[in-house]
Amino acid sequence: MIRIKLPNSYFEEHDDTIRLVWRRTLIADYEKKELERAIKRKFRISPEIKVEDGYLTINTDNEEVEKFVTFFIQNYLGERLRNRFTRRKILYIHEGMDVPLLGYNAFGLIDRGTNLIQVRGSTGCNLSCIFCSVDEGPYSRTRKLDFVVDVDYLMKWFDWVAKEKGKGLEAHLDAQGEPLLYPYIVELVQELRSHPHVSVISMQSNGVLLDDKLVEELAEAGLDRVNLSIHSLDPEKAKMLMGMKNYDLHHVLEMAEALVNAGIDVLIAPVIIFGINDNEAEAFIEFARKIGAGKKWPALGFQNYVPYKFGRNPVIAKPIPFKEFYEWLRMLEEKTGMKPLVLKPHHFGMHPRPFIPLAFKRGEVVRAEVVLPGRMEGEMLAKARDRLIQVINTQAKIGDKIKVRIVRTRHGIYVGTQV
Repeated sequence: MIRIKLPNSYFEEHDDTIRLVWRRTLIADYEKKELERAIKRKFRISPEIKVEDGYLTINTDNEEVEKFVTFFIQNYLGERLRNRFTRRKILYIHEGMDVPLLGYNAFGLIDRGTNLIQVRGSTGCNLSCIFCSVDEGPYSRTRKLDFVVDVDYLMKWFDWVAKEKGKGLEAHLDAQGEPLLYPYIVELVQELRSHPHVSVISMQSNGVLLDDKLVEELAEAGLDRVNLSIHSLDPEKAKMLMGMKNYDLHHVLEMAEALVNAGIDVLIAPVIIFGINDNEAEAFIEFARKIGAGKKWPALGFQNYVPYKFGRNPVIAKPIPFKEFYEWLRMLEEKTGMKPLVLKPHHFGMHPRPFIPLAFKRGEVVRAEVVLPGRMEGEMLAKARDRLIQVINTQAKIGDKIKVRIVRTRHGIYVGTQV
């Protein structure tokens, strides 16, 4: 009997399918019959394949079978890799692809003219919040694939950006979704912690994928703060807002406390939908105080619900003007003594820094090469001048050389249309 287990992975058995779970967040499926046929053709034996305790077991003592099956699985891994939570196909971005990591909103790096750099290693989310601004999660109707960026390639680009921006940076790990889906999240924190230009490492998270072991690993790696998205302290209301019947509020609240106990500061970050969860504001404040959140930074970051063109905008959500929202926050400050609730950049040590110079001007027509599919229908990604451009409303294919009119350049995120 041989037992196979690949690094950073384990196997699961689902009826007639063998599933490889790699780094907790990615999966690849193999039909039992195809593995059996491949072994039979190669070795003239009829194998019995099962999964036991995360190992793939085969009823033979031939070590060559183990080598063959390992090679077979690894050989097809790239084309079968999917996001474990969204079930979407994964495109793995690495240095050999020569894909720029500046210019696109979904992955890579974003510079918004401060000392904070957004670091996005992957796309996708394990939840489907009913107010999601980018229609993410398992129930998305618009997102058709996910990306993962190799950690070494991501750090190569970060190093260049950091040198351009100067020292004293905050590296903020976020995503169009949940950053903990990034399979190299601990390694990424470790690399950023050792970077001479980084002073603070923060992360946005819904907390669901945290466990005691991961919290400990992130703390040891050097994570400073988690902005934790908790939108209700009522279990049933939380399930409704998070869009998932299996959302476990109790677990997330436990993980909030575990983060604080591990030395990672916590900022509770609810999205407030008036008429739905605004009546829980004082309960959020009480919870933040109870766990000791906000030791170095603010303990709470209430966010005003805002509808977005490509987001989910539920009919129950009624936006209110920001003027009224800030008045509400000031009233809470006075009533509860919790300050600050009206947050400013200086509360996080943020200050303006020169932008990385724009590669294009709005209205400019550039020649670009299409290098990747986009995340939505009619969208492709093209590169020019060492930047990515999101090309919308196009039928172009990978490898095409096209002319693109730049229609957006804000914060170095480039959107264009084919001409």
